[in-house]
Amino acid sequence: MTVPPSEQVQLVAHLVAKPGQEQALADALTAIVPAVLREPGCLGYAAHVDRERPGTIVMYEVWQDQAALDAHAAGANFTGLAARFDTLLGEPLRIQLLRRIA
Repeated sequence: MTVPPSEQVQLVAHLVAKPGQEQALADALTAIVPAVLREPGCLGYAAHVDRERPGTIVMYEVWQDQAALDAHAAGANFTGLAARFDTLLGEPLRIQLLRRIA
């Protein structure tokens, strides 16, 4: 089943590392990317470092639907990472939910 882009769930997640945890955060995120890309309903999952704020990692994600995103959020890949947020993040995780218009 192909879901039109306008009905997919796109999001941008901003993760700001605690000072001294920049590489650990980057390593933790890049370690789960291959597994997340194999999750049902994952259409895209990419990590980027903010060029102006090197301690900030921006994730761009595309999910087939809300159910796929919810399954990811409850799954081992994300929950294992989230369990480390107190150590890795200097600010709360910020998520922007998007809807594609073009």
